[in-house]
Amino acid sequence: MHILLKKWGLIRLGILKELICWYCTAKTYGWFGCLLNRTHLKTFTMKSYLVSITAAALLFFVISCNSSVKNNSSTDTADSNTDFSASSQNSDKNAEFSAEAASAGLMEVELGQLAQQNGSSQRVKDFGALMVKDHGKANEELKQLAAAKNIQLPSAPLEKHQKHIDKLKDKKGVDFDKDYIKMMVDDHEEDIKKFQDAANDVSDTDLKAFAAKTLPVLQTHLDSAKAISKSIKGSVDPGVVTEGMQRQTHP
Repeated sequence: MHILLKKWGLIRLGILKELICWYCTAKTYGWFGCLLNRTHLKTFTMKSYLVSITAAALLFFVISCNSSVKNNSSTDTADSNTDFSASSQNSDKNAEFSAEAASAGLMEVELGQLAQQNGSSQRVKDFGALMVKDHGKANEELKQLAAAKNIQLPSAPLEKHQKHIDKLKDKKGVDFDKDYIKMMVDDHEEDIKKFQDAANDVSDTDLKAFAAKTLPVLQTHLDSAKAISKSIKGSVDPGVVTEGMQRQTHP
């Protein structure tokens, strides 16, 4: 038994030495060169043959395991980066839609207030009151959703929406009516498209539901604006008519 243990110890030592030789030769000549070099240098007996084959097998196993670990690590890292990128894009879409909808809503409320003050047609005034009511309600609902999801909303209309307000701010009477209603038709057509996209594309289920629920209201606004636009198309400011009549009476 003692002799057998001693032989096994020598064999293990031989395997270790052979393993080191294989590794060093491979680093110098490459694996194919290593195979040829070790074959020419080694005088094979059955014992040395077994030792050499065992060393080569062990070395190949270690290298294969190491390569597999690296590949798995790379794959996990790539998957993690992909997931993070997709999540970031979804968050950006949610925030972009929320900010755009909030700004447009603020504009609609402010323009609705102007319509009640500067409009001449009662239908325009009533439409402005409806805008204040409906968009004010939608703004509050969106504000609560955004707060729950840590989405930052603008506290005032964005620049492009503020330009619409500035354009109508100094207009009055029939001029205001016509320009305001035309703007309402254009803006609501644009809003409907954006809300349709949001109802399909945003990842957040609550924002998606908000967009879908608001769409019928926006469509009603658009239909009303188009009807009012037709009714005031030929309208003339009463002040202009009176002035013309006075000129005809007193040449």
